[in-house]
Amino acid sequence: MTEAIEHYLTHLAAERRLSNHTVENYRRDLASLHALAQNNTLQTLDSSQIRHFIARLHSQGLSSKSLARRLSAWRGFYRFACKRLGFPRNPCSDLRPPKSRRALPDTLSPDHCTQLLDHAPEGDLEVRDKAMFELFYSAGLRLAELVSLDLLALDLPSGEATVTGKGNKTRLVTIGEKAHQALTAWLSKRAKMAMPVEKAVFVNRNGSRLSSRQIQLRLDRWAIKAGLPMHVHPHMLRHSFATHVLQSSGDLRAVQEMLGHANISTTQVYTHLDYQHLAKVYDTAHPRARRK
Repeated sequence: MTEAIEHYLTHLAAERRLSNHTVENYRRDLASLHALAQNNTLQTLDSSQIRHFIARLHSQGLSSKSLARRLSAWRGFYRFACKRLGFPRNPCSDLRPPKSRRALPDTLSPDHCTQLLDHAPEGDLEVRDKAMFELFYSAGLRLAELVSLDLLALDLPSGEATVTGKGNKTRLVTIGEKAHQALTAWLSKRAKMAMPVEKAVFVNRNGSRLSSRQIQLRLDRWAIKAGLPMHVHPHMLRHSFATHVLQSSGDLRAVQEMLGHANISTTQVYTHLDYQHLAKVYDTAHPRARRK
């Protein structure tokens, strides 16, 4: 059965072109199924056994979100195995994980974004950092999209950049005026820092591409220097971008395209954030809503 799992993981990497990180997550989820099956082969498992596995994991404290991801991985494996490997049925097809409340993503207010991004840089590395964080917020990028951004993907005269998102899908994003200014300032410094063969827009002090972890640490440090009262992580800038654009435009479909979401249901979480904003305005402004 490990051979069947390896066939599926190869399919994910080679045909669906998922990232190494995502493939490893699938590997862990399928290893869990293999361990739970014990002496049973994966071919012979039925829906009642899968349901028992889910209940067992739930009793061990696994969250509803983790259970949903695990069941989705199992379902995908069986779908592939039925089509390609001759498995007789998909025992996960009609099963649903326990429901859970969807946690709303953390966002910064427009004032906090201004406080963060208006912080004046000191030295070349902070000029780079300002360009990174302006671009994060301007274009609503994922961390991996910023890390993988190459010079050839930038078109500053047009105010655009081509980024590569999940599943190796590319999309065109807009570079705002502030981000444009910050990038221009950084590129004049980058020339003397980057190694001659390095393609990355953002490089470290050694001249090579910045890692995700380095960017996370730099943003945390930048937020502290800017005097923000909360921990700031890269995805918070993406969430803030989406929320602020939706609050201003009300165009959920446009926000979906800007974020590169394949399914609009993923984007709909921001409508709840927008409602929170409206409810707060109502509670503070409406005469009948004020409380002593």
